[in-house]
Amino acid sequence: MAAALTNVESLPATDIATAMAAMGRDAKAAARVLAIAPAEQKNRALSAMAKAIRSGKAAILSANAQDMTDGKAAGITGSFLDRLELNDKRIEAMAEGLDVIRELADPVGKVTESWTRPNGMTIERVRVPLGVVGVIYESRPNVTADAGALTLKAGNAVILRGGSDSYRSSRAIHAALAQGLREANLPEAAISLVPTRDRAAVGMMLEGLNGAIDVIVPRGGKSLVERVQKEARVPVFAHLEGVNHVYVDKAASLDMAKTIVMNAKLRRTGVCGAVETLLVDRAAPAAHLKALVDMLLDAGCEVRGDAAVQKTDARVKPASEADWSTEYLDKIITAGVVDGVDAAIDHIERYGTHHTDAIITADDAAAEKFLNEVDSAIVLHNASTQFADGGEFGFGAEIGIATGKLHARGPVGVEQLTSFKYRVRGTGQIRP
Repeated sequence: MAAALTNVESLPATDIATAMAAMGRDAKAAARVLAIAPAEQKNRALSAMAKAIRSGKAAILSANAQDMTDGKAAGITGSFLDRLELNDKRIEAMAEGLDVIRELADPVGKVTESWTRPNGMTIERVRVPLGVVGVIYESRPNVTADAGALTLKAGNAVILRGGSDSYRSSRAIHAALAQGLREANLPEAAISLVPTRDRAAVGMMLEGLNGAIDVIVPRGGKSLVERVQKEARVPVFAHLEGVNHVYVDKAASLDMAKTIVMNAKLRRTGVCGAVETLLVDRAAPAAHLKALVDMLLDAGCEVRGDAAVQKTDARVKPASEADWSTEYLDKIITAGVVDGVDAAIDHIERYGTHHTDAIITADDAAAEKFLNEVDSAIVLHNASTQFADGGEFGFGAEIGIATGKLHARGPVGVEQLTSFKYRVRGTGQIRP
């Protein structure tokens, strides 16, 4: 099937529909194979994939260089170019992620609970694969490897639709994954990459490919996620934008606050875990606010602040109402002063996206209040929001950060890509 789908870039919509329908059928058939594949076979595929990524580094970098050239010509901004770019370190990180996923316990078949009823029947709840996962993502070509490996480990087939800007890079990475599947004697349709930039393919995936796709995972900007949530005819793991906050409490260490805020904002501005809003306790020493604002400004970060923040430095721009709910993904941050932890929690509830929020404080009571009451997928105490990452959670990688409340929340890793069923064993019982 893979060979027949390698050149549909210029096909008319009817032919793309035919190719996509075939991809869905093949993925569904592959999912049945994967659901009962032994852990050893899946791990063998992951090992071969990591090896193929490392040995194919030159080809991957060459493909990425073409994507970068096209991206710059198209006017893609710095933060999005950062997401798109691959280098030796990032390629090795992809391969290492596959190695970590290989070493994880196989979730398929794991009994999570068991009990015996008064009538003697035993009931078990056991993890099972979801089936076929559709992943629609933008810019980051490494998602090709992350999503492919995670779904495989969880016994699922996956259909990947990467962004147009990372088209060549994703194809080069996918070639390494396909090689790993072949070496482990698993169907290549276990990890399929949509072979066209035509957006019609996205619509077909959202419709479910005639029942082939069991769940959709969007990973990208606000417009992509909104389209997926609006048009999808299958369940969606929601990944909303990351309007993330760091709250510096009155009991915070200034040195710690400076270190964490600098990392949370400027380590990589284009990741979903980057902080977008800084909140400082009004009761904190006055020098704290100025020191944090000056640090960001001196590092080249634009600061948009409320009246109190504007007074600290003439370089601060006034924050608009829209700024408080904006995911910049750039060297821009909104900053404001709040009246303690309760006000910080209220602000986050009003303007945040339930993604990732952090408190910096030496007051354990304030920290526990924040951790318990902030309704976000990830909440942190005295740590950078940039830890919002499946790899940093020990998952090896992630498909995305789910911000919804059903099934999966936070980094979507191997266990989150399974569901469960009940196995009931009896000795002839009937219901009276």
